[in-house]
Amino acid sequence: MERTRIAKVDDVKLVRRGEQVEGTLHLTPHHLIFCHIPPTTIEEVKAKPRELWITYPIIQICTLRPSPSASHLPSSIRLRCRDFTFVCFCFMDEKKARDVYDSIKAWTCKLGRIEKLYAFTYQPQRPEKDVNGWTIYDAQSEWRRLGISEKGTDKGWRISRVNTDYGFSPTYPALLPVPSSISDNTLNYAGKYRSRVRLPVLTYLHPVNNCSITRCAQPLVGIKGNRSIQDEKLLLAIFSTSHSDPNASEPPSRPRSRQSMRSEESDIAPPGSDPPPTDAEALEDEIISRTGSDDKSDEPKIYGAQQNNLIVDARPTVNALAMQAVGLGSENMDNYRFATKIYLGIDNIHVMRDSLQRVIDTLKESDVTPLAPNREALVKSNWLKHIGGLLDGAGIIARQVALQHSHVLIHCSDGWDRTSQLSALSQLCLDPYYRTLEGFIVLVEKDWLSFGHQFAHRSGYLSSEKWFNIENERIGGDSNKQPGLPGQSSGAGQALEHALLSAKGFFNKDNKSRDSMVDSDGELQPYDMGSPTSKKGPTPGKGGANDKSPTKVKETSPVFHQFLDATYQLLYRHPTRFEFNERFLRRLLYHLYSCQYGTFLYNNEKERVEARVSDKTRSVWDYFISRREQFTNDRYDATIDDNVRGRERLVLPGSGQLRWWNELFGRTDAEMNGFPRRHHASVNGEDDAIDASVLTGVETAHTVIGAGAPSNALPNGDASSLSALAAGFGGLGITKGKGGEGHKHPPNLKREIEVEMQ
Repeated sequence: MERTRIAKVDDVKLVRRGEQVEGTLHLTPHHLIFCHIPPTTIEEVKAKPRELWITYPIIQICTLRPSPSASHLPSSIRLRCRDFTFVCFCFMDEKKARDVYDSIKAWTCKLGRIEKLYAFTYQPQRPEKDVNGWTIYDAQSEWRRLGISEKGTDKGWRISRVNTDYGFSPTYPALLPVPSSISDNTLNYAGKYRSRVRLPVLTYLHPVNNCSITRCAQPLVGIKGNRSIQDEKLLLAIFSTSHSDPNASEPPSRPRSRQSMRSEESDIAPPGSDPPPTDAEALEDEIISRTGSDDKSDEPKIYGAQQNNLIVDARPTVNALAMQAVGLGSENMDNYRFATKIYLGIDNIHVMRDSLQRVIDTLKESDVTPLAPNREALVKSNWLKHIGGLLDGAGIIARQVALQHSHVLIHCSDGWDRTSQLSALSQLCLDPYYRTLEGFIVLVEKDWLSFGHQFAHRSGYLSSEKWFNIENERIGGDSNKQPGLPGQSSGAGQALEHALLSAKGFFNKDNKSRDSMVDSDGELQPYDMGSPTSKKGPTPGKGGANDKSPTKVKETSPVFHQFLDATYQLLYRHPTRFEFNERFLRRLLYHLYSCQYGTFLYNNEKERVEARVSDKTRSVWDYFISRREQFTNDRYDATIDDNVRGRERLVLPGSGQLRWWNELFGRTDAEMNGFPRRHHASVNGEDDAIDASVLTGVETAHTVIGAGAPSNALPNGDASSLSALAAGFGGLGITKGKGGEGHKHPPNLKREIEVEMQ
């Protein structure tokens, strides 16, 4: 209690959505609790007290606006929470308001260590007490489900134990599925060529065609064009594994062309079934197919009939090339002639953080006004554009694996942000098991928790003093405030808003910080950072989550939030194909930040093992499994039949079918998405003939298409065939290059390089 200056304050007014109630505010070591009794009429029985609980880590912004007693105006504390709860507490006593503010600040950003968070003292009641969510995911069981075991190598894969002590790759899981033809000695050499020793390993194996999804970090190419024979050998082995299963129960079928897919579809489809592929999807797949074919014979090429082993670099081409300046970069396809590489224009963590901040700016007055957010400002935030990019990328991967029978390797920079998003979303599309409640838990455990994601850094559990602010009676507004978004109202003319909350600069902290030398997913690292033999820089897994330094604000980003939002889009698009409901996703995001459970508190498997998190805390899955009925989708249809429309194993995100997750933002569907003039909201606010694609470049040893890609010559034979597609590619934002000519760099090229390398 040494951090609590005041434990209880009576006669506090809570203002929310323009309404106010009076009650008592309690401050405990882990929660802010507001209690009030709803007003009743004389005839009604006295109502039961209601409580609003706010955990301290979920507070994103806290601002105190003191008012001198002579002003006869109440002092106020405004909170903006990470679950998009916006509240304001009003106090008639300025000293009490300051004491409450100081107590919240102390309990929020002065803890110093993860081990002091609520998860380490939380004791659940029954039935949650009887559940053990830590046992739901078992790596060996999941690999066995996919047909991989330590003894059997019939599918071309084995389980390597080279990382059982986490000494080989501290941010990777203990068990690494790799091709059975690759020895641990080869892995040791290959690992040195990938950032943080995050070498290519298996994360998903398709049960029908034995094609794989593997993931890794960027290669250490550098300006000198470094290469690794062992890395090339590893990738070649990965892309050859589908030919090593002669006893498969169901032989792979021939990849289908778009023409055959369309001819098989009926004119009338049931609700929630996949529509015919859009022009953008067809162009994406065709450019990959045409560009990736190395067949030089005179036989006509049939679209969809060739396997194109794919390397997916999730970054924009310019960002990937900029990383070469510090010894990193992207694969030189001259050394990987057996594959095709594509670039996806998915921006880094800083762009995503800024995009969400712009969404928040349109909602920031939710505590004091019931007015709907400005929908034009929401569109300008580009949030749905980024969600659409993730879904488009996941759709490309899913189609390549399921329809083109190709292997796919995914990476971004360090392989734990954009890589985790694309890997998990594509598996949601491919595997019905991951669309069940237990399956989704296994997916999160495998691709986010086991393979590593910087949860502690991205979520900022220990908060920051930068997120706490005292307004100095700035009635006229903050001179440092950016111009407001069009249509936003500060509540002019409303006495309540003028009297209590007229600080214009609130919640508009413009974080222009960009890259540091800490994380290379949007930020940069020295060439040898993360090498097993390197003695420079901090060791991953040490001094990270337990560091007493405050949260690094520019390392926070809504990466996992975006994954949940994209999952929501799939759920809305396919309402009968998911066992869990929207509320499950919303509560999962809440508990990401509540710090009530230990599941998300650390950055990787090694840190969780060292912290003995399964012994000292409860799993977040305890909460959901013990309340299964609350999170089950009533419309769920578990039947899988690839011969029946709407019940296929594969689901695809489609194009332009995006909408605002209004339940998450605490708004009505009409407020966020408008009235149902159309069934879905378009990304750009209008319907486009061809939807913008996330695909920004395609590269092989012979061909380069896309702005910013390295300049390789197009062979004459392919140049003529590809020229016919150029007009369509223009609609995808892709340009065709030949030699050193034809490259049209985007107008913001210089800015993108500066952002990536600052």
